[in-house]
Amino acid sequence: MLMAVGAKHCTLRESSLVKWSLLSSPLYGIGKQSIHFSNSNQRSYHQSCSLSMNGCQGDPRAPIGTIETRTLPAVSSPALAMERLNSAICDLVNSQPPPYNSGIIRLEVPIEEQIEALEWLHAQNHVLLPRCFFSGRRPAVDSEMCFIGNGTSHSSSKVVSVAGIGSAVFFTHLRPFSFDDWRAIRRYLSKKCPLIRAYGAIRFDATANIGPEWNAFGSFYFMVPQVEFDELEGSSVIAATVAWDNAVSCTYQRAIEALQTTIWQVSSVLMRVRKKISRSHILASTHVPGKASWDQAVKRALQIIRRNNPMLIKVVLARSTRVVTAADIDPLTWLSCLKVEGENAYQFCLQPPQSAAFIGNTPEQLFHRDCLSICSEALAGTRARGGSELLDLKIGQDLLSSAKDHNEFAIVRECIRRKLEAVCSSVLIEPKKAIRKFPRVQHLYAQLRGRLQTEDDEFKILSSIHPTPAVCGYPTEDARAFISETEMFDRGMYAGPVGWFGGEESEFAVGIRSALVDKGLGALIYAGTGIVEGSDSSLEWEELELKTSQFTKLMKLEAPLLTRGEIRTINQNQKDLELNDKQFLQFSEMTSSWRRDDIP
Repeated sequence: MLMAVGAKHCTLRESSLVKWSLLSSPLYGIGKQSIHFSNSNQRSYHQSCSLSMNGCQGDPRAPIGTIETRTLPAVSSPALAMERLNSAICDLVNSQPPPYNSGIIRLEVPIEEQIEALEWLHAQNHVLLPRCFFSGRRPAVDSEMCFIGNGTSHSSSKVVSVAGIGSAVFFTHLRPFSFDDWRAIRRYLSKKCPLIRAYGAIRFDATANIGPEWNAFGSFYFMVPQVEFDELEGSSVIAATVAWDNAVSCTYQRAIEALQTTIWQVSSVLMRVRKKISRSHILASTHVPGKASWDQAVKRALQIIRRNNPMLIKVVLARSTRVVTAADIDPLTWLSCLKVEGENAYQFCLQPPQSAAFIGNTPEQLFHRDCLSICSEALAGTRARGGSELLDLKIGQDLLSSAKDHNEFAIVRECIRRKLEAVCSSVLIEPKKAIRKFPRVQHLYAQLRGRLQTEDDEFKILSSIHPTPAVCGYPTEDARAFISETEMFDRGMYAGPVGWFGGEESEFAVGIRSALVDKGLGALIYAGTGIVEGSDSSLEWEELELKTSQFTKLMKLEAPLLTRGEIRTINQNQKDLELNDKQFLQFSEMTSSWRRDDIP
């Protein structure tokens, strides 16, 4: 239910204060080759949220008049927090407007209980669009501290995850993301208010034609949520943000009205997100490209790679799989299920107005900035996890000793190193090569750290690091050109940067292990694999199946952990948890082609 304003008298939209019934199912849940989405049920909300402004229309060089965070006293429950937040919004309505032509004000109420942000977002399913969710990896970066208010620390809590609905200000355009667009976003951010952040994503290839299924995202899409729920370690925060800029005809009064339109619909009654779902049967599944076309694309790539003076050393080819299910898919339920097995991964959801939801569970960090400190990572080479500790260790050692996987890993690591060195005063690589383990797979891994010379270098880092050889290939432009000529679908935000900009910190992951999900038409699931000398198209196809299995397992029963029959047989028969040398050699030969989780 919605929380009333209490004793406060609110002069705007008082008649809008009504009780909303929570629906047990979502109001939405998909449409070279493209899919069209139908979202007629979102039209009325889209009209009301049109009061939100596109920050890209403002002058990126003009400073914002005021950037504020106002922290209210902590309360014990979400219901009390909503009551206090509504009261504070009414204070804004009844008080004199700020003496600034532009500004952004965040009102926040700490809650003395840790509540999952995804559960809060799921309770807002009736509110429709736009919305966002971002969950950092655990363990979190040590420096990722959560500060509440104007630079004061709130129990030194780390941000676990953030969910938001509505946009106080959004940023989107059809042109490629530029330095001016970055500056337009930075106008609304401040080190004094580190939890005012812009969440969003950028296309993999901004020069490619945008498919209808990605139209609402433009070349990039970022949003500062109107209403936001921050899950911290040991506590939570609910916040409302209002932003205005008279220069783009979005006045303070209009911004307050837009915020009220959203806040009246927000529920304080939480709903548990199902982390296990009844697997719906797949009615239809279509791959683009199909297997025959895939074989031809891999063959053509290998022909170029095998030339005496190759212009291409590696290229990452991707596949789009459209699945239609017997029952509608709730993207937040999917995301919750992915989160259970993704403790070391980023989870995200981004859904602009009148669009499908872009969701993912990615292990790969693009970069994290803390003031002038920057870190990135190289992730390459893939092996499945073993069914026992001993087998898992042996598989990891095989990955570490593989010359083929090392070469591919070195390409990724050295490419990122060179790009960081071009911007940073110094770069440190530690570890230079290690194993990073995830629930289903394990990879070769290196972490790279550097120091920026100015904060403006953040844009240089973003534009130079993306796309990495992990999702595109090497050399970058040759690989990108081959992808553009070969792939018959729009990657959209898949394999692009996804994350957030903040005044003091920014963090971006690589949008792999992802899908575009909407009601009625199922999902578009994306996966890719790197093609290098020695690649086999059939094995690469099997790797695509392995990578999409985290989604397809939510729709039909599949064998857990290792999906290949030979590996399952080994695991099931490992009563003594030992392999003799001959068996292990056979196993290593079979899995030596399983690699490249640097790729989507």
